[in-house]
Amino acid sequence: MQPSEMVMNPKQVFLSVLIFGVAGLLLFMYLQVWIEEQHTGRVEKRREQKVTSGWEPVKYLRPVPRIMSTEKIQEHITNQNPMFHMPEDVREKKENLLLNSKRSTRLLTKTSHSQGGDQALSKSTGSPTEKWVEKRQGAKTVFNKFSNMNWPVDIHPLNKSLVKDNKWKKTDETQEKRRSFLQEFCKKYGGVSHHQSHLFHTVSRIYVEDKHKILYCEVPKAGCSNWKRILMVLNGLASSAYNISHNAVHYGKHLKKLDSFDLKGIYTRLNTYTKAVFVRDPMERLVSAFRDKFEHPNSYYHPVFGKAIIKKYRPNACEEALINGSGVQFKEFIHYLLDSHRPVGMDIHWEKVSILCYPCLINYDFVGKFETLEEDANYFLQMIGAPKELKFPNFKDRHSSDERTNAQVVRQYLKDLTRTERQLIYDFYYLDYLMFNYTPFL
Repeated sequence: MQPSEMVMNPKQVFLSVLIFGVAGLLLFMYLQVWIEEQHTGRVEKRREQKVTSGWEPVKYLRPVPRIMSTEKIQEHITNQNPMFHMPEDVREKKENLLLNSKRSTRLLTKTSHSQGGDQALSKSTGSPTEKWVEKRQGAKTVFNKFSNMNWPVDIHPLNKSLVKDNKWKKTDETQEKRRSFLQEFCKKYGGVSHHQSHLFHTVSRIYVEDKHKILYCEVPKAGCSNWKRILMVLNGLASSAYNISHNAVHYGKHLKKLDSFDLKGIYTRLNTYTKAVFVRDPMERLVSAFRDKFEHPNSYYHPVFGKAIIKKYRPNACEEALINGSGVQFKEFIHYLLDSHRPVGMDIHWEKVSILCYPCLINYDFVGKFETLEEDANYFLQMIGAPKELKFPNFKDRHSSDERTNAQVVRQYLKDLTRTERQLIYDFYYLDYLMFNYTPFL
């Protein structure tokens, strides 16, 4: 071959440079993600070592009594650190109350360590490059810019001028009691001087409906699918909530989240929009999530969670179960939930509401409950001036032939658990029980 033939023409040179450039960019992005994961892992490890330092190793099925002052309780609520404790002098009283299934709503106890606090931030809408740069500037820059914001966000009286029907009097009284109860709890235990959680993560579960000025915090297994349908109708994206499919609700990306706005947009909406959260009894919500994700075919939860759970918590598991991850038992799922060294992280379907929605940082104007979902939701719709014909849908989003998860169904699942395991589940969700005044299944 002659030297002249070995010379690449300009087009070949350009293509070569382009290919190497793209390869370099992909390598850079991969390394950046890897470095962030390694850093997060080290931070979590140090945090866990710090939490357990000075005590014996924590076994995931053995309660470990610890003492925490009121100041520490407030600090942990401020940081949304899910380790809550009860003072020693009231522990005996607590145990007697639990035996009678009557909970005191004033004191905090220990929960198992959660791995859900450092979940990845939801991606913003708008310009991906601008949002990516802004979010990656780090918490220091974000909080310097946001230093003038008061936490928790002030609660304000509900505007009831659009509620004309007297039939809502009882619902309104119940709503005021819930708001007052939560507000008093947060005043007592959640005193906050500075917001210490990443702002964009704090608001990442909150959906925005600008026309009616609504902020709705999504709590999975508490009517969130139908609430998203309602928000789509209010946004003018659909004429009826009954015509919107499950996939359109969860994968359509039609709705905006609060973390997609800039700092000013977040601040303005938090302080001027009506903020709503709908919750559910923690044990009932947990059983509902298990039935939905593990008792029906699922191309994500079986291979991702099922395989890991079976591998760690089922002795002598068969090869088929280890391969497809199907057939997880409720007791195995509970062992995973209570394990401080889970083989796979937390999921929003069974994460605590205190971590999903930060009720002591974001003072919600409306607290609905799944147990009175239709009544609460339709009252809320009247209050925000929704079209009169718009009613909250009452159908099940998936597995419509299955019996709804209720107290009777929950008790059937709890039969397979020991009293210690039931107590530890309660400890795990203790803050949710306390904030929203639920009575435990014990």
